[in-house]
Parts: sequence; C-alpha cells; structure tokens
Amino acid sequence: MKQKRILVIRPDRVGDVVLATPLLRELRKSFPDSFIAVMVRPHTKDILLNNPNIDEIIIDDFEGEHKGWRGFWKQVFKLRKYKFNIALHLLPTQRHAWMTFFAGIKTRVNVGIRLYSVLTFMKYVSRNNYIPLRHEADYSLDLGRKIGVKSSNIEPEIYLTHEEIEQSKKLVPKNGDEIVIGINPFSGKSAPNWKIEKYIELVKKILDEIPEAKIYINLHNEPEDKFKSLNHNKVNLIRNPPLRELILYISRFDVLISSSTGAMHIASALKIPTVSMFCPLPACSPQLWGPLGNKHEIILPPEDYCKKSCPGDPHICTFDGGIEIDDVLKATLKILKTHRTNRKDENSPSEVNRH
Repeated sequence: MKQKRILVIRPDRVGDVVLATPLLRELRKSFPDSFIAVMVRPHTKDILLNNPNIDEIIIDDFEGEHKGWRGFWKQVFKLRKYKFNIALHLLPTQRHAWMTFFAGIKTRVNVGIRLYSVLTFMKYVSRNNYIPLRHEADYSLDLGRKIGVKSSNIEPEIYLTHEEIEQSKKLVPKNGDEIVIGINPFSGKSAPNWKIEKYIELVKKILDEIPEAKIYINLHNEPEDKFKSLNHNKVNLIRNPPLRELILYISRFDVLISSSTGAMHIASALKIPTVSMFCPLPACSPQLWGPLGNKHEIILPPEDYCKKSCPGDPHICTFDGGIEIDDVLKATLKILKTHRTNRKDENSPSEVNRH
C-alpha cells in the first residue's frame, strides 16, 4: 500500500495553529507510517516545535521571501520534492489551492466550495453555515475525517523538552506558596477586549485581594509606559519575547487572564488554567473558540447588555459595562481555590506515599 504523504496547511494566527494540533495527532494515530508535514507562516512555527506527530515544518513566508510569483513557484517546486499525495487546507486560500495543484498533489481537501477549488478539482468539507455550531478544532478534524480519521478527540497539544522546562523555571521562579498569574491584555483586535486601563485596575485589585500573587503581563509590542502606574515589585513585564519563549512563560502560570487570544489557546494546550472574556456572537463564541482540555472559566456579558450595547462589530467591543473587574476577579479566585486544594493534596503525606 502506498505511503500517505500528508501536507497540512494552516497559514494564519497563533490560536488557529494551536487548534490544528489535534488533527496532527489523530492523523499520526490513524496513519502511523505516514509522512506528515505542516505548512505555516514564520511566526507560528514555534507552536509545532518538538511535536512528535509531524515530520517536517514548512514555512510559507508569503509576505517576505515567498512573496509574489517567484516565491509562489519556489514553493511549488519545493512541495514537488516531498511527493505529497494528500493536502489538507484548513484555511481556504487561492494561493495554496493553486500551489498544491501545480505541485501535483493528487488528493486535496478544502473547506467549502469556491471557484478556484472547482477549477483545481479539490474535494471539500462543508461547515453547513455553522449550524449546529461546533469548535474550530472539530471543524479542522473534519478534513482528517474526509481521508479516514475516526477520532473526535480535539484537545490541543504543545510539547516542551526537558531543557525548556528547566529554562522556564529560570524565567518564572516560584517561591513557596507564591501564585503566578499571567495577564495577556492585547488581542490585536481579533476579538472583543477590555481597554488597557481596565486591565491595570484588575492588576491592582489582584494585588490587594491575593497577597501571594505574582503577576506577569505580556506587553506584545506595546510600550511599557502604558503600565507605569504598576510600579510594584510583584509585577513583571514580558517584553516582546520570541513566541517559543512566551510559551515557556505561560507554562509556569497558575492561571492566565485574557480575552479570546492565541495566548489563551497556548495555555489550554499546556493544561494551564484560564479565565477568558468572550463575546456570545457565533463568530466569536466560546463554543467555536473556547479553551479545550484545561480548567477554565469563561465570562460572557449579560444577554441584555449585548442586546442594548452591541456595537455591531465585535472587534471594537470593549465589554464596557458588560464584563466588570469583579467578574474576572471572582472567576480567578474560583480557579485558584481549586489550584490551592490540588497543591495541598500533592503535599499531603498520603499523596507522597503513593509515589
């Protein structure tokens, strides 16, 4: 039987690539002797490092070295060398439809029917207008089901080496009963989110309410002076680290607070608890984009708030008057109560004796 040589294409954001990892795992389980590669953009490759379910990471820098027709044909010839016979397009793009067509990949599966997919003779899976609404990771798994995957396991994964785990302990040291709380206050307008000022007030309240808390704030590319009022020895600013380093930071948090962001999906893949603010609209809903496989608290604004105050564009919504600081603090304390109980159990004599 001819070996399956599978290319999975996911050329978009951090969270989307995290949610592709269940597909990669189930492809490997279903076809253990296959060759599996993933094509991603340069800034998301770190999510897939050390992943045992893939054989190759292929970068498509279509805004840089692979830009334009010259870059396109360079990628076509590169893919031809791998002799792929299956391509799964998790994000429909005309560029990648024609790329895999000219690369001679026999079986190509797209999401939905588009003119270019008809012209390139692609197979497709349908999302049926999102009714009933399922999780993005499950929709991604549909492409695997199209070629024989039977699983419904959609928990994401990120793999750390022993050396990385040791490095993470240096990045985020923990002393005694210290609680490490991560805050990711930026979303790149990919989802509704608080204004920065509200996150700052949340940090101040956490420091008042949780004396053992130590806080790490992911700045992204934002200037530090936005947080200058948080001049506190328990507040640490993470200054635009490489993605793999950010993953190591998140792996040490006892809880991550954010809106619906890539950082939230990284935390869920690492089994780090999350407190997340969501919009109930179908395109932004936790049913479609919520955390998977970790302890989590999801906060939605009241139904009447959305009816009265929805701006029509979820990307400019700030939850003003809908999700308050006390709502997030209450959810955080609920997560930490479970965390403290687990920590106490782990240190009990009976638990030690079982090991």
